[in-house]
Amino acid sequence: MMIRGTTRLLGVIGDPISHSFSPVMHNAAIAHLGVDYVYLPLPVKAEQLRTALEGFVAIDLQGFNITIPHKQRVIPFLTEVSDAARAIGAVNTVWRTDVGWSGTNTDVDGFKAPLTVLERDWKTTQALVLGNGGAARAVVVACAQLGCPEIHVVGRSPDKLAAFEQSWEESFVAPLLTVHPWDNLEHLLPTAGLIVNTTPVGMAHDASASPLNSGLTALISPGAIAYDLIYTPRPTRFLQEAEKQGAIAVDGLEMLIQQGAAALRIWLGQDVPVEIMRDSLLQHIRG
Repeated sequence: MMIRGTTRLLGVIGDPISHSFSPVMHNAAIAHLGVDYVYLPLPVKAEQLRTALEGFVAIDLQGFNITIPHKQRVIPFLTEVSDAARAIGAVNTVWRTDVGWSGTNTDVDGFKAPLTVLERDWKTTQALVLGNGGAARAVVVACAQLGCPEIHVVGRSPDKLAAFEQSWEESFVAPLLTVHPWDNLEHLLPTAGLIVNTTPVGMAHDASASPLNSGLTALISPGAIAYDLIYTPRPTRFLQEAEKQGAIAVDGLEMLIQQGAAALRIWLGQDVPVEIMRDSLLQHIRG
């Protein structure tokens, strides 16, 4: 891939941003397509978000992805926000229009992508979401779109759980959603057909940890889907132990790839090579 004077700019903003895998897969796809773009990691502090957006206009940045801590904070600066992003309360993909910045959230489609290839009657599948942070919001919307009749969310903070539940009151999700304290897991796990870890427990810096202790993991039903949004290490301890119970394991790498592919389609206005994106990430992870 050659950078020229005509090369148009894309990127990802966050703080920190040096850990992001997005430049690897996006630039691999861009090189394969032969389009005149480059995708850059752009470190932006929370207090510099407005200034950064103004600067992006000045340098004619075409679009960008968003990670922590800007997914919610960017919304007031956008002229248009998709219905899905408003329901989630977060934006992860932004692009330029004639009247300003538009935003959406491709995490929902990214989350659903590896599930759609599994044979499952979602209308009879209870979803159980571990955690009630920003990532859980996209998962809740995705589970509702899949058709899950019940979506149970567990968390450790009663105040945060209450706020999480209240935030959905005017949403199509409300009739499907129930929140629970963490102690309710022993009653929820045996009947859950989809169990999703949206917490950071088990990430590379603490790879020996799992959001579920061994006693709770033993309650997972054979044939249930255990889905961890974490994609490094692969597999996480949560997924390793769930598989021992007969669960189907899904990690977060495919979600990362598919949400990125959806964003790149928006920016380029054409289909993108998902296999190239996947292969580039797998090679990067293997070192």
